[in-house]
Amino acid sequence: MDYQTIERSAARRAKVRKVLTYILLTFWAIIVLFPFYWMVLTSVKGYGAYNSEWIPKLYTLSPTLENYRSAFTAVPLAGYFVNTVIFTLATTALMLVVTILAAFAFSRLQFRGKDLVFTLFLSFMMIPSELVVITNFVTITNWDMRNTFMGLILPSVTSVFYIYLLKENFSQIPDELYYAAKVDGTSDLRYLRKVMIPMCKPTIITITILKIIECWNSFVWPRLITDDQSYFLVSGGIQEIRENGFGRENIPAMMAAVVVISLPLIVLFLIFRKKIMAGVARGGVKG
Repeated sequence: MDYQTIERSAARRAKVRKVLTYILLTFWAIIVLFPFYWMVLTSVKGYGAYNSEWIPKLYTLSPTLENYRSAFTAVPLAGYFVNTVIFTLATTALMLVVTILAAFAFSRLQFRGKDLVFTLFLSFMMIPSELVVITNFVTITNWDMRNTFMGLILPSVTSVFYIYLLKENFSQIPDELYYAAKVDGTSDLRYLRKVMIPMCKPTIITITILKIIECWNSFVWPRLITDDQSYFLVSGGIQEIRENGFGRENIPAMMAAVVVISLPLIVLFLIFRKKIMAGVARGGVKG
């Protein structure tokens, strides 16, 4: 068997592997995306048309946007959106301040017991967040912060994982830059603002986006700490929509509300997906 024959055989095998890979990826993409397709499809079906389908159809010949109109008129969905935006932006901003300062302290500052404190800090990652819900609830209630934005925001402004992720990223910056800056009389905060934050921008962007998604999807704590509809978020508002808005049987209207609520996060992820992946990869590799 000559060299050209071997080369053609290897090329055919590589082509077959590539085709099989694309077939498997396509099949997997269909499985993953089908629930989203079904959600959107159901949202444009009329209530009568949906209930008349004994066997669910994968298409509709008479789409309607009436369900989307009902999503904003039957319940105060716009108000839920405003509350969620306020909660998300305020929580994310405070979390960034706490996370950046804590990560800088653990990665650059020298103080007695730093390693022990950081180890104890990491141990909190082993505690499920559900275990501290009751403690937070009692604290916020005693502070008379139920049905307030401060009560919603305060328990969510720290994250051990985000601090750890950013701390590892900060640690990759050479110490020589820090010592040189100190020789020039640069303060710690100025060095953090001018050197460390710009160099670790991908990870900070990733943390920001992940926190936004986390806040937008937050359900347990907002539902527990608020019983006033004026402070409902979109996640908790879904239950209110189901119980007092469209009713349990109006599935198309429910799906329209879910599409409206999910769309901002889908768009956000599609725009910044590369930065999310790059930031996580950079934070997890120490060099």
